[in-house]
Amino acid sequence: MSDSSNDNLEQAKQKGKYIRTIRSFVKREGRLTKGQAAAIEKCWPTMGLEHPNGMLDLTQIFGNDNDVVLEIGFGMGKSLVEMAKSAPHLNFIGIEVHRPGVGACLMDADEAGISNLRIFEHDAVEVFADCIAEGSLTTVQLFFPDPWHKKRHHKRRIVQPAFVESLRSKLKIGGVFHMATDWENYAEHMLEVMQAAEHFKNQSQTNDYVPRPDLRPLTKFEQRGHRLGHGVWDLMFERIS
Repeated sequence: MSDSSNDNLEQAKQKGKYIRTIRSFVKREGRLTKGQAAAIEKCWPTMGLEHPNGMLDLTQIFGNDNDVVLEIGFGMGKSLVEMAKSAPHLNFIGIEVHRPGVGACLMDADEAGISNLRIFEHDAVEVFADCIAEGSLTTVQLFFPDPWHKKRHHKRRIVQPAFVESLRSKLKIGGVFHMATDWENYAEHMLEVMQAAEHFKNQSQTNDYVPRPDLRPLTKFEQRGHRLGHGVWDLMFERIS
């Protein structure tokens, strides 16, 4: 987008005009269960993060200087809570726009008694731009994002050069962008984008995909896929500069 286009967009927003922008997700409100609603009410004051509050002070938020793992689009949060429970020496931030998923994640986190997890209910692109300091993350996780399988919708896929570059600045040197998908075409798209991205190194021994690392829990959905012969592709790219 040109500078003039950016200026026009900002001017329109300031005048209160609605500007439709391409989203990498479809926001499905769904219906909260009583348990999910209760979990949000109980846990949001301590575990919730608000986009309007701006840049995060991670040391203040978590009360320590532990490495931070951020997951984009955690769904119902089962694997994210499992990871946080299994790695108390790490801090975790989850981003999700689906409110029932936020409620389910908070409910499971509360039951697990974990204190090293914080949650955004907001668009990941805006959170990265406004709330995450440069060089502050050890890992960024993107597991099973919407594949937008129709070719005319591929521009909606979140793994695009501009987003990868914005994400790179948030990772520490040596930090890792870990992706996983069960759509082979999207895996190929991810690999193409990442291979072309400067300042990243593929951690694959074969310069393509990596075996599922133990740190990424095997989901019920994935187990079912394995039984049916479906593939899953993991990609891990390290920031080297």
